Amino acid sequence: MKNRFKYFFMLTFSTLLIAVGTYFFKFTNNFTFGGITGLAVLVAKTGVISAGDFNLVMSMILLVIGLVILGKRFAAKTAYCSILLSVSLSAMERFFPMDGPFTDQPMLELCFAIVLPALGSAILFNIGASSGGTDIVAMILKKYSSFDIGRALLISDALITGAGFFVFDIETGLYSLLGLAIRSFMIDTFIENFNLSKYFNVVCDHPEPICDFIVHTLERSASVCHAKGAYSGKDKYIILTALNRVQAVRLRNFIRENDKEAFILISNTSEIIGKGFHSV
Repeated sequence: MKNRFKYFFMLTFSTLLIAVGTYFFKFTNNFTFGGITGLAVLVAKTGVISAGDFNLVMSMILLVIGLVILGKRFAAKTAYCSILLSVSLSAMERFFPMDGPFTDQPMLELCFAIVLPALGSAILFNIGASSGGTDIVAMILKKYSSFDIGRALLISDALITGAGFFVFDIETGLYSLLGLAIRSFMIDTFIENFNLSKYFNVVCDHPEPICDFIVHTLERSASVCHAKGAYSGKDKYIILTALNRVQAVRLRNFIRENDKEAFILISNTSEIIGKGFHSV
């Protein structure tokens, strides 16, 4: 129950983060990068429907299509996030109407329009969820074709972003193009930092104290390999272990205090699959 509540909280928090960044910074500045929300900015320019309401209508249509084609299992997480995002954007339009941007600094507004949705999307991707929109189209294409989905979504985003040059002005189009270029990089960067761990190679003469600290104090495990020094020809041991950042600092300090002759190699990694980290 605790894990389910935590998961539900992460779904809600990350989706609301996307909504805040999209409504207060993206819609108000007419930035057109990013799938359905980018298209919503273009449609809102016609005055027929607001950006939030258009996003709600399109998201519901895509959800129904996804439910029919992809099945009920698809609907659980994606439907919740997609509906929450769409309803939140429409609600913000009604309760927090915006006549223009917060500031007269487009670059500052662009930073928040990129970072907040990118952080929210990264959290969702990291826990195996999505906010819907063009992701649903990608899932359908993936199911029925071998089409290069990543390239297709990039092209569609580029076309929507490019339309901003003609619907608005050159400055807005350039800011949108910059946002498109940075967004995917930001999402990847956030995901890597969420999963960042430390991989240790410890070369030493006496592995027992270090292994005892890893197992009983840090409550992790390790592998020990027998080796021989190329220069000295002496028998050595190599301890292999993976730890989170806090545990890594504790192990490094322990080795520094208790085995000053040990040779330590520490590497950053964001892809550790196995017990205690990520499941297959």
